[in-house]
Amino acid sequence: MHFLEFEKPIAELESKIEELRHLADGGDLNIADEVKKLQDKVDKLLRATYAKLTPAQKVQVARHPNRPHCLDYVQALITDFTPLAGDRLFGEDRAVIGGLGRFRGRSVVVIGQEKGNDTESRVKHNFGMAKPEGYRKAQRLMAMADRFNLPVISLVDTAGAFPGVSAEERGQAEAIAKSIESCLRLNVPMVSTIIGEGGSGGAIAIAAADRVLMLEHSIYSVISPEGCASILWRSAANAADAAQALRLTAQDLKELAVIDRVVMEPIGGAHRRREETISALGNAIEDALEGLRGQDGATLRQNRRQKFLDMGQKGLG
Repeated sequence: MHFLEFEKPIAELESKIEELRHLADGGDLNIADEVKKLQDKVDKLLRATYAKLTPAQKVQVARHPNRPHCLDYVQALITDFTPLAGDRLFGEDRAVIGGLGRFRGRSVVVIGQEKGNDTESRVKHNFGMAKPEGYRKAQRLMAMADRFNLPVISLVDTAGAFPGVSAEERGQAEAIAKSIESCLRLNVPMVSTIIGEGGSGGAIAIAAADRVLMLEHSIYSVISPEGCASILWRSAANAADAAQALRLTAQDLKELAVIDRVVMEPIGGAHRRREETISALGNAIEDALEGLRGQDGATLRQNRRQKFLDMGQKGLG
């Protein structure tokens, strides 16, 4: 288990538990009661720690390397998944995962951003930072969903769109804008979920949905805390201040009506109980899709557009 800096007291207790278990394996020691006492302390400390996370600490949790990623959710929740590749214009972008499958018996189109879980896969998926061809692939999949009347599920997890020269040369801004437009034009239900990090236009490109869900310790922001601090304070050292000011937590965004629902994570974060987290998100997606059932295309499109036009109006006038 990879422990975050603020989890050091928890790490020390869990290390003691492992030591006791190792000693018990080598002899006839009965350490069950002692292990139970220490485990109770760990659970209590986890609850206390995760109940009062600062925005900067939530950023760390959202980026945890052991947190479930897009492909983990697809593998667990989508049966008969058939991945589709390429944008039919330039090439394939492995940062964006997309395809057809069945979600709890319902045919759907799935679009998501994959960060990877080790050095090799992170490089392969470009750390979840898509290039124009990734967003154009998303547009192609949304057009297919519209054509065959299939709901769209998107899984957002990116620090932002790839900022390299090659992406700019191929029209990164236009690709993101067209992807947002494709979301808003859909005549079928779309449910978007922020499963880790939702950064900038790279995230909203596949998140302009009828229902936007966020895992409890995920983040969603127009810019990363480090990027914001570099601009405002001329130093990334003020990232914690930026995280506080950006209102990027799920709780803040629910209060601001930017998202529709916060999906609670197990105590200690999604990285501690991956299967439980994936199941909880699956239930939330199912509820969201069920709530949109029966609405015609014109109604969905109008309500979706109005939802985003209404954002930022709270407290005005």
